[in-house]
Amino acid sequence: MADDWGETAAEEPPSVEVKLFGRWNPDDVQINDISLADYIAIKENHAVFLPHTAGRYAAKRFRKSQCPIVERLTCSLMMHGRNNGKKLMAIRIVKHAFEIIHLLTGENPLQILVDAIVNSGPREDSTRIG
Repeated sequence: MADDWGETAAEEPPSVEVKLFGRWNPDDVQINDISLADYIAIKENHAVFLPHTAGRYAAKRFRKSQCPIVERLTCSLMMHGRNNGKKLMAIRIVKHAFEIIHLLTGENPLQILVDAIVNSGPREDSTRIG
């Protein structure tokens, strides 16, 4: 009887490949800007099936950098009064937008999102005058 218990404890749980909305693999995404790699949470521990983790990312300073980047995009859509708190609607909008991006470009929409974030950031030698 003790031998039976030892055999079942040695089994490993099956590994599940985490894909956003069940379609797009975040492991294929390359972050080209090394300075933003720590702040764009998309791989390994930050990979999610849906951009709705209900995490408390505003409780501590810089914890929002651990929030999945697609969830931050989703939360930024919930603005301007009539859209406050409607996260499921924002998730649906992001999902449809990713579908359109995939149909038009044929690429991973997560890679397009990361490239857009890298392009929107300030350059290294930029200065503000005035």
